[in-house]
Amino acid sequence: MARQLNLYNTALRGKVPFVLLREQAGMYCCGPTVYNYAHIGNLRTYIFEDVLKRTLKYFGYSVKHVMNITDVGHLTSDADTGEDKMENGALRDGKNVWELAEFYTQAFRRDLADLNICEPDIWTKATDNIPAMIRMVEELEKKGFTYTTSDGIYFDTAKFPTYADFAGIDVKNLQAGSRVDMGEKRSVTDFALWKFSPVDKKRQMEWDSPWGKGFPGWHIECSAMSLAYLPQPIDIHCGGMDHIRVHHTNEIAQAEASTGKPYVRYWLHGEFLVVDKGKMAKSGGNFVTLDTVKKQGFQPLAYRMFCFSAHYRSPLMFAWEGLKSAEQGLNNLKKLVAAETKKKTGTEVVSSENVNSLIAPFEDALCDDCNMPVALACVWNLLKDFKATAEEKYAAIEKIDSVLGLDLFTGNSGEAFVNNIDMGDVCLKIIGQSDPGAQAVEQVAAMVRERKEAKMIKNFSKADEIRMKLKGMGVEIKDLSGGVIECSFK
Repeated sequence: MARQLNLYNTALRGKVPFVLLREQAGMYCCGPTVYNYAHIGNLRTYIFEDVLKRTLKYFGYSVKHVMNITDVGHLTSDADTGEDKMENGALRDGKNVWELAEFYTQAFRRDLADLNICEPDIWTKATDNIPAMIRMVEELEKKGFTYTTSDGIYFDTAKFPTYADFAGIDVKNLQAGSRVDMGEKRSVTDFALWKFSPVDKKRQMEWDSPWGKGFPGWHIECSAMSLAYLPQPIDIHCGGMDHIRVHHTNEIAQAEASTGKPYVRYWLHGEFLVVDKGKMAKSGGNFVTLDTVKKQGFQPLAYRMFCFSAHYRSPLMFAWEGLKSAEQGLNNLKKLVAAETKKKTGTEVVSSENVNSLIAPFEDALCDDCNMPVALACVWNLLKDFKATAEEKYAAIEKIDSVLGLDLFTGNSGEAFVNNIDMGDVCLKIIGQSDPGAQAVEQVAAMVRERKEAKMIKNFSKADEIRMKLKGMGVEIKDLSGGVIECSFK
């Protein structure tokens, strides 16, 4: 590694060099609780994590990226009270909990595809890992870190002396000033590891355990799942700023108490997306989804561009005018790239030394804790550099866009047409220089559906035949993750 990547480590409250212990960097990211659509504030965090992953790969690191799907155990209160968000969501939508989880998981994956966010190498659902969670609670019980109340098994934070260190919690004053209904908890910071099913009603999701029928606490899920797929200590753990004080503090306590080893080496957290009433949150009802952004006529990648206007550790104020400016900036950037592309002769020998010199300021910004506002400014400067040739700029932008993920070579005129059509079990991502028209889209959609059905019955020759017909019509199709099929009209 020729360059030193420096990252802000929440645990150390400062930027530190990233040093890899093994051949591969393990990266765990807290995924969504799939009881509702992700809002664009949530998606800002996933964009930051995507840039981090792309940056690591850009500098030559191998990355194993794990993300969880929380489909049980996340209660409406961080104090281990209230209803399960999944049970509430199922009642709201008229679905069972399993259907609800699948519906919003697929919606989330479509959002990732729209925003060019690389999917994790491993998706892990909480409901698929209950035995691992039970084993971790058993280990904590064996080592004396738990106690039992009438509603569950709790972690005794007083038994873990460094509990307050990560978030800098003043536990004594928190206890003295607490107005929280603690129930049978010994301390306001204690938290549930396993909750007993209520005796007066049947839950849709519950499992047998050594302590009786119940379901896992939200925090134990991430500790158990991350350690099931990544070696300890995990290199990088990411999430939103709101996870620091409770969720990630609790993860550390139960993971380190159960294993006796350090849990994570580098903690990275993304700041909030802010609206006029405070942080964007589903609980506050002041949230905007990516579908809303698209219905307002914006390209999804305009929002990715918008997120690059502030460092991931700085609050970002959302406004529609700001998003409009970001889209104009994205289109202008594509126009500059298109202009340089047209100048290419295809015969000039590209100087790797010159390309590296062009890219150096961009790489410096990446190395400074993924500073995307500075990185983006470097891209504008590069494209306006009159000393560099078109071939050199093209080669530089190719490398740079592997991190930006802005599809700078798609729709180079800055007038690219992008539309997403939800067909239920599949989403068509329509791309072209202009709107191909409803009739053409309907024809392609019917053929894509026919191809999908052919693949389901393993009639691959039929599926290939349809693909070739589409190609003859000037439509290239690409199967993306999350049930998304990209249809590019030439």
